[in-house]
Amino acid sequence: MQLFIVRHAIAEEAEPGQADADRELTKEGKKKLKQVVKGLRKLEVSFSRVLTSPWSRAAQTARLLQPINEGVPLTTELLTKSPGAELLTVLAEGSDRTAIVGHEPWLGELVGWLAFGDTRHGEALDLKKGGLVWLDGHMIPGGMKLRALLPPKISSAAR
Repeated sequence: MQLFIVRHAIAEEAEPGQADADRELTKEGKKKLKQVVKGLRKLEVSFSRVLTSPWSRAAQTARLLQPINEGVPLTTELLTKSPGAELLTVLAEGSDRTAIVGHEPWLGELVGWLAFGDTRHGEALDLKKGGLVWLDGHMIPGGMKLRALLPPKISSAAR
């Protein structure tokens, strides 16, 4: 199975009293992510399924991935917290090219858990907003290989 982990694009700063989940993408964030999508398409990266956090900035990012996604993004609360067995089950039930869109530090924890068997190793990952991690293997802790870490500048340059 191939798993693509995408951090949401650049979002607005939180206003006083605004819930973190309500922060939306900035105009710049949308523009840069569209460039990333063009680059990923040029690299022949596509998804058969996208799962997203319900938080506004992640859901918006997932919708912007539509040109390289075969379906409609599916929302799950499991991407709004540290990864656990339930998330791995949902991911394992999916297709062979699944993407997830979410937030740090949880995405880094997931990469650490799947690639190295320990969520603490995710701290070493520098996943930029709009960046992508490509994993390949079995959906078990330590069962996946890190194939690529693509900052948005690299993905965009491929277009």
